[in-house]
Amino acid sequence: MRSSLDDNRPIFQQIKEMIEDEIVNGELKEGEQVPSTNQLVAHYKINPATVLKGFNQLVDSGILYKKRGVGMFVAEGAYQMLRENRKQAFRDEFVWRMLQEAKQLGITAEEIKKMIDSMGRDES
Repeated sequence: MRSSLDDNRPIFQQIKEMIEDEIVNGELKEGEQVPSTNQLVAHYKINPATVLKGFNQLVDSGILYKKRGVGMFVAEGAYQMLRENRKQAFRDEFVWRMLQEAKQLGITAEEIKKMIDSMGRDES
């Protein structure tokens, strides 16, 4: 769990993203129970309805499932679904914007590839 929440963004969205991050990072595995509503309420001192709103969005998208009287669990396939969603968002948000800027600057696809390759070597 994060140590604190950001006051500038909806809390339910941050709860949702926190659970998604923990799944993608391997901290929560498929079939494992996620922190309970009561745990998150106590830790962050927030309204239970706020936590449930974030959880319900994850249930609606197939990332979590409910076991009545037991809690919320990570659904089978959640990791792959989140990875694919994030890859698509990365492509749409970052790669598209980069290609638009490159086009304006007259940078070719080959030049972009060379830039990326050289940056990858710099990090090694």
